[in-house]
Amino acid sequence: MTFFNRLPGFTKTPPGQERHILRLLPKILLIGTLLLAIPSLAARLFFSAGTESEIATQIMTVDIYGISLIVLHWTVVFTVALGAFIVVVMKGPAYVADAYPLEDSDHPDTPGQRSRNARP
Repeated sequence: MTFFNRLPGFTKTPPGQERHILRLLPKILLIGTLLLAIPSLAARLFFSAGTESEIATQIMTVDIYGISLIVLHWTVVFTVALGAFIVVVMKGPAYVADAYPLEDSDHPDTPGQRSRNARP
């Protein structure tokens, strides 16, 4: 018994934008993460006015915003990747479904005929 019987005569759909998007996502993930980390690094270089606790508070605030934006960026990239992957899977080959036996009837109804169990 084979589990995956391909539908005869079905041609695969040619790849579209989803393949291009999937190829770009690792680069987008890396570049976006680096760009969102720049403010946190710049805060360490340029915050020098005030007491030591004020500087630490300012740096920590920038770090919190930076980390939250990085996590948001990763979530958006993952969501786009998941959507593109679903499109790739859905464009794949079609398979023949297994037969489903009717257990409640000896034979199926013919079109235009009422079922024996149907109410008038």
